[in-house]
Amino acid sequence: AMGCTEPIAISYACAKATQVLDHLPDRIVVKASGSIIKNVKSVVVPNTGGQKGIAAAVAIGTVAGEAQRMLEVISNVTNQNIVEMQRFLRSADIEVHPAQDGDVFDIRVIAYNAAGGSAACRIQGGHTNITEISKDGKPLLKTAYVQALNSSANMKLLTVEGIVDFAESCCLDDISAPI
Repeated sequence: AMGCTEPIAISYACAKATQVLDHLPDRIVVKASGSIIKNVKSVVVPNTGGQKGIAAAVAIGTVAGEAQRMLEVISNVTNQNIVEMQRFLRSADIEVHPAQDGDVFDIRVIAYNAAGGSAACRIQGGHTNITEISKDGKPLLKTAYVQALNSSANMKLLTVEGIVDFAESCCLDDISAPI
């Protein structure tokens, strides 16, 4: 990937939604987990002429993204694409909302065109893990996704007393891995 991977994942989702829509959208709605919003809001998006944030990631992925390149989705941006991105930022309606459910890594993009068409792409659990694609509300792809356990939840199982007890009572032969 180029630069910070969270804006690249947003660009990837937008490129995929635009590809499925088969038209440049006039409106894009992004629903993302809080960690994604936090990680993207202040970072420079590569190949945008120094633009920062979610709107820049949306715009460059929409106007110049090559979805088949995945994390290199915006690697072939030209100066003309940057001009198109700036025009898109001025004319398109881009909405960003925190996702109310989903995984720690969750990006949902819905692209709309003036003719009433729509296309959606959802990435969950990892930067290129597309779990849902739809066009005009009809599912084209829906894969099973099991939300990963939050590592902080697992930390609640550990206590100093429990760790000391385990260290003093465990049989190393029971836990050692074969070499």
